[in-house]
Amino acid sequence: MAKNTLLINVDIGETRVGLIADGVLRELYVERRHHRSPVGNIYLGRVTRVLPGMQAAFIDIGLDRAAFLHVEDLQAEPGTEEDGEGNEKRGSSKGRRNRVSRKTPIRDLLNEGQQLMVQVSKGPIGTKGARVTSHVALPGRYVVFMPTVDHVGVSKRIGNDRERRRLKEAIDSVKPPEGGVVVRTLAQGLTKKKLKADIGYLVQLWEQTQIARDAVKKTPALVHEEPDLVIQSARDLFTEDVTEIVIDDRDEYQRLKEFLTLFLPERANDVRLYEDYEPLFDEYGIEEEITRALSRKVQLPSGGHLVIDQAEALTAIDVNTGRFTGKGRDVEQTILQTNLEAVREIAYQLLFRNIGGLIVLDFIDMERHAHREKVFKAFLAALKNDKSRTTAIRISELGLVEMTRKRTRQSLGRTLYEPCFFCDGTGLLQSKETVCHEIFRQMRRERDSLPGYKIVISAHPAVCDMLEREEKVSVAEASQRFQRRIELKPRNDYHLEQFDLTGD
Repeated sequence: MAKNTLLINVDIGETRVGLIADGVLRELYVERRHHRSPVGNIYLGRVTRVLPGMQAAFIDIGLDRAAFLHVEDLQAEPGTEEDGEGNEKRGSSKGRRNRVSRKTPIRDLLNEGQQLMVQVSKGPIGTKGARVTSHVALPGRYVVFMPTVDHVGVSKRIGNDRERRRLKEAIDSVKPPEGGVVVRTLAQGLTKKKLKADIGYLVQLWEQTQIARDAVKKTPALVHEEPDLVIQSARDLFTEDVTEIVIDDRDEYQRLKEFLTLFLPERANDVRLYEDYEPLFDEYGIEEEITRALSRKVQLPSGGHLVIDQAEALTAIDVNTGRFTGKGRDVEQTILQTNLEAVREIAYQLLFRNIGGLIVLDFIDMERHAHREKVFKAFLAALKNDKSRTTAIRISELGLVEMTRKRTRQSLGRTLYEPCFFCDGTGLLQSKETVCHEIFRQMRRERDSLPGYKIVISAHPAVCDMLEREEKVSVAEASQRFQRRIELKPRNDYHLEQFDLTGD
């Protein structure tokens, strides 16, 4: 297998894309037929609620939950711009994002029932609905076209100043009279002709979106849908560093070839159809890697490990030495080596699992300031490969790093897993002994309402087993106190904490 490969597994109702970089699974994307991400989609929605206290509104775009729109994500009136202080001023909007000032009362801009065209910038996550903006951005392979602003920019990842100037001059000469353009990293070294072709396609796409909007008879309505995962991965992930795409579905292979022939003809022959009997991800060892990478406990090369706990508000990552005791007598060196290994693995896990929001990293305490600086710098260097925006605060005296990572879609863990129906997501159950004592308390509460001379306890077999063995004396005492014979009825279909009392 080539070192850098894009694997596309098309299965029944599900598509998975794995990016192999230097022989390691770096990124994994999953799209299911009934749960396609709405990020990038454009809707003609309807304002359902305006919240002046939050300077925000809720927009019905046809999803399960209403989408959230902040006042700063609204498009300003022509000729109005926001100054550096967040205040509006009149004049040319050239080079501006044309955003509404955060101080502008949202009631002056929106009313309930009003129609509004918005684009999803962040998908629904957990209990939160999608976040939307009226500033449309249409991504192509080499540029992003923004029809609502007059702005030309170049990706910060293109570090060469001469190349940045060249690209900016090229875009200035081919951009449409209305709208802004941001040059993507993939455009590095590209000719003006290819840039113009990419912009032309996106301008045409925007015109089609406007036609679809004007044809809408009932809101909410979808007026532009982002391509599916197969095309998105070819557009965004098939960089010069990636040698080939391997896909296991003949129809999708043909569709992918047609897309690349149109937009990237020189790479159309770098797509290969996988036809072996063994499933694609099994053949390349990806299934095992997914299981390992999504475990709560992740091993480090030296014997240390990470423990990753993802909660609603934040994600906590704890670094432990585990069985690693070091090769020398210097405890500080052992701790430093473990933390440096953890840095690389944490950066990988954040990217692979797509963990976003607030993240707290608990490194092993380091007494030496130089060691803390070394670990922090190594962490920042490891984050440079991450396309999502990250912010990290220096390691505290307690060994903690507080950081944020921009979150635009559900994390991989929340996509592939759901809260345990047995423990309701807590990870904890009442002990069998606790359930036994709760049964005794319930017998006391209900003894007068239970008819007959016998009390039948229906419970999980493990609880019945404990009542028969360890709690045998307690059952006999309860029988004597309540003057009833007690009978146990194991139920395999019962939850561990579930029980019923009946009289007979």
